[in-house]
Amino acid sequence: MTKLIPLKEAIQTYVHDGDLLYASGFTHLIPFAAGHEIIRQGIKNLVLARATPDIIYDQMVAAGCARKVIFSYMGNPGVGSLRRVREAIEAGQLEWEEYSHFSMISRLQAGASGLPFMPMKQTGATDLASNNPNYQTVCDPYTGEDVVVVPALVPDVAIVHVQRADAYGNAHVWGILGEQQLAAFAAKTVILTAEEIVDEAVIRSDPNRTLIPGMVVNAVCHVPFCAHPSYTQGYHDRDNAFYLAWDEISKTAEGVQAYLDEWVYSLPDRGAYWEKLGSEVHQRLQSGECWSEPVNYGDY
Repeated sequence: MTKLIPLKEAIQTYVHDGDLLYASGFTHLIPFAAGHEIIRQGIKNLVLARATPDIIYDQMVAAGCARKVIFSYMGNPGVGSLRRVREAIEAGQLEWEEYSHFSMISRLQAGASGLPFMPMKQTGATDLASNNPNYQTVCDPYTGEDVVVVPALVPDVAIVHVQRADAYGNAHVWGILGEQQLAAFAAKTVILTAEEIVDEAVIRSDPNRTLIPGMVVNAVCHVPFCAHPSYTQGYHDRDNAFYLAWDEISKTAEGVQAYLDEWVYSLPDRGAYWEKLGSEVHQRLQSGECWSEPVNYGDY
């Protein structure tokens, strides 16, 4: 049965006040369109988990969607702080948990594996472990030595953006790979957004690229340019100018509110957002072409 539904319907159906939400994507494939739809729908009290939160969570926190953030490294990448998140934390308005990157991935690995916790090497940032009670130690039954463990992270909802998927949720991902697969397997519910919806035969033609299988996906949404201002490998480039502009916009609550009013609340969907960006931005972000060589899977 097809799982293809509009993004608005997917958010209405599967994201609820108070959920633990994981918006995946490392450097690229960040599901900004889904974040904007959550803002439009006024969903509140979310626990926002993410490695490298990026400005998607700055916008969602500024819009009043979150009560807590769980993260490893937080910033406007290559620019500076996430000003709205930092101000909310410093004002005591936002709860927070900080981890190293490896700790966050270990937490997702435990969740994806159905385990209560995951052992890991001691982080080099020992001050994290001393300030976060979720870092614990257990006795290694083989050596008797202490081993650091972190608890499983099991999101209520994971949102994963991909290059292409079929209507059943089987999805191809390429380029820089982050935690997309782990987040999908760890979460109770998965919303998949895709640049393209393709025939099942296209997905089957390259099974090794199928990082997300349909069996873990609840909803598939066709959302071209979902990741802007981050990028989608092979579809559009990163909008570095926007990341710089956001640093200025986010200096004041008024600046952010004006942005949200113009670019989120007043627009019905990602199609209208992309159209509003205009032809100059579209041309500037064209990805060009750099094709990989085909592979021969033999006669099957």
